[in-house]
Formats: sequence, C-alpha cells, structure tokens
Amino acid sequence: MNYIALKARHWSLRVNWLVERVTVALLVLLVLDVWLGILVRYVIPLPLTFTEELARYLMIWMALLAVSSGIAHREHIGVEFVFGRLPARVRRWLAVSFDVIAFAFFFALFFYGIGFAARGFSRLTMIYAIPKGYPFIGVPLAAGLASLQLVLIGVHDYFAERVPVATGATLPPTGEE
Repeated sequence: MNYIALKARHWSLRVNWLVERVTVALLVLLVLDVWLGILVRYVIPLPLTFTEELARYLMIWMALLAVSSGIAHREHIGVEFVFGRLPARVRRWLAVSFDVIAFAFFFALFFYGIGFAARGFSRLTMIYAIPKGYPFIGVPLAAGLASLQLVLIGVHDYFAERVPVATGATLPPTGEE
C-alpha cells in the first residue's frame, strides 16, 4: 500500500516540477514586461501599449498555475484547529475528504472553464485584438492541474503508512515515509 502512496507522491512532485518552472518563467516575463512598460512610459517615448494588458494576463496565468503547486506542497487552506485534535484514523479520512471536496470544486472549474475559454474566442482583447480565449485557457488548464494534483495527493493520503498530522503540513519527499 505504501508503494502506491510513494508513486502518487513521486508523480505529484514531477508534475509540480514542471509547473514551478513554467510559473517562474511567467514571473520573469512579467517582471521584464513591467520594466519595459515603465521604460516606454517614463524614459523612452515609444508607443508600446501592450505592456499593461500582457502584464495582466501573465499575472493571472502565473497565479492560477501556482495553485497546483500549493496543493502539491500541502500549502493550501485547511481546518487545522479541528484536524489536529482528532484521532489518527479520523484524520486520514478527513484529509481524504478535504481532497475529494477540493477535487469536486476544481473539476467543476475545469469543466465550466472549458466553455468559458471557448466563448472567449468570440471576443477580442482591447489592445492586441486577439481572441480572449487564449488568455482564458489558463482557467481550465490550472483547474485541470489542480484536479490532477488533488487526485495524486488524495491517493497518497489514503495509502500512506503515516497518517497526516495537519492538513497544511508539507509532505515528505518521495521515499522518506
């Protein structure tokens, strides 16, 4: 049983590795874009108007993708006051229940986000005049990644030898259980 928990944790960390790198790349692009916006506004008088809109979309994508990373590291919100005072057996089921509830939310967000993004292709952005569906794809993508992480973390919580001590506790790296 612990093998299944370790495999789920391993895959969670691998997915998170990629998500963290994409998030950092988006952050770097965001910082460069904001600096460019400051330069063209106050230092170099160039008519570049796209920087504000690009910064907005980069920030949204970055924040949405970071949610799955928070789930992978168990840095999401939990009910610690009640959770920590319960017996070990109840804590396991409660942790899995939290994972199932969060999965239901993120899967619904994924499902309805696909329609939201599809409808966005009929509207254009103000400055780029590109379909808004491209920036809107971030919603179902991030919700899908969060759902995947919740499945992997839920499998880990259910099959791990050690019962979770806290809902927001950082999980040990693969192989340390």
